[in-house]
Amino acid sequence: MAGYSGTKEDYLKRLRRIEGQVRGIARMVDEDTYCIDVLTQISAVTKALQSVGIGLVEDHLGHCVVNAAKSSDEEGQEKVSEAAEAIARLVRS
Repeated sequence: MAGYSGTKEDYLKRLRRIEGQVRGIARMVDEDTYCIDVLTQISAVTKALQSVGIGLVEDHLGHCVVNAAKSSDEEGQEKVSEAAEAIARLVRS
């Protein structure tokens, strides 16, 4: 079971909203909207995706990592390392 299972519908709603924003950006480009306005919308989508990512990290830590740590120190450490790598990828993006 995924750590986000309890909030799956919330994530899906947010992702659908982001999907709509991305379609809006494509429409803006198609309509030759002023560059800065397009960039502003890209920034908003980026922040929205980052917010989803942070929520998923929090869910992962609170569910997957905690359960693995309860199972064994080794499993817990593996999940912590996995989470750290995922966080590093989010920070670099």
